[in-house]
Amino acid sequence: MLATPSASAGDLGLITKAIELIQSSAPTWQSSLFSNLIIFIVGSPILVSGLSLSGIFAAFLLGTLTWRAFGPSGFFLVAAYFVIGTAATKVKMAQKEAQGVAEKRKGRRGPGSVIGSSAAGCVCAVLSIYEIGGKAFYLLWVLGFVASFCTKLSDTVSSEIGKAYGRTTYLVTTFKVVPRGTEGAVSVEGTLAGLLASILLASVGCLMGQINLPEAIICVVASQIANLGESFIGAEFQGKEGFRWLNNDAVNIINISMGTILAILMQQLILQKWHL
Repeated sequence: MLATPSASAGDLGLITKAIELIQSSAPTWQSSLFSNLIIFIVGSPILVSGLSLSGIFAAFLLGTLTWRAFGPSGFFLVAAYFVIGTAATKVKMAQKEAQGVAEKRKGRRGPGSVIGSSAAGCVCAVLSIYEIGGKAFYLLWVLGFVASFCTKLSDTVSSEIGKAYGRTTYLVTTFKVVPRGTEGAVSVEGTLAGLLASILLASVGCLMGQINLPEAIICVVASQIANLGESFIGAEFQGKEGFRWLNNDAVNIINISMGTILAILMQQLILQKWHL
């Protein structure tokens, strides 16, 4: 009988400590790990539907790093990317499987996909955490982070919606009609869906105060240029002799790196010039 009040008091103390950690103005590794753990437990049904077990572990590391670097707003951006991307992957899954163009394991991504999709964002997060470049560069790392996920989400949605609804698929280098799922192929339906996905995620970043409106526009433009480049790489090099190493994960890293670098360069060359 006497153990119950003390246990309750202990639980209350843990809850209070958890709230204090989550609400801390400057995220620490401890608060990031704890916050991430709670969210992963609550959101496990969604995570299991979109990731393999090893993919979940990789995503946990990504979530902890993201929270430590950019706080709840950065974490929410990645969560929004994951939910939208997973939903797009699941669209008409049976049809995609029948046509042989569906992602493996019914769209459940592994660690390679998680790392390939987040590599540029992780670099920006590390640069931010260790204050590389000081305060003057912090906003550039935030912009690069947002741009990287806008680029990858646009690519994922474009590909998955194109496979599901694309009426005619063209090879980006020649504009010849090719089967759905061909590397480097694009469709009008998929391209428009990818553009809208990029606008949506850039808007999330803007609404959460990570970037401003001009920077959101830059993220969208950079993502579309990068995705066009990714389609060209896929059509010209992926799977070809001498480029066997260029698998989907490697192309993902190249794609999001292009989107990230383009966004940062555009911010410096265009917005900074306007400010002058």
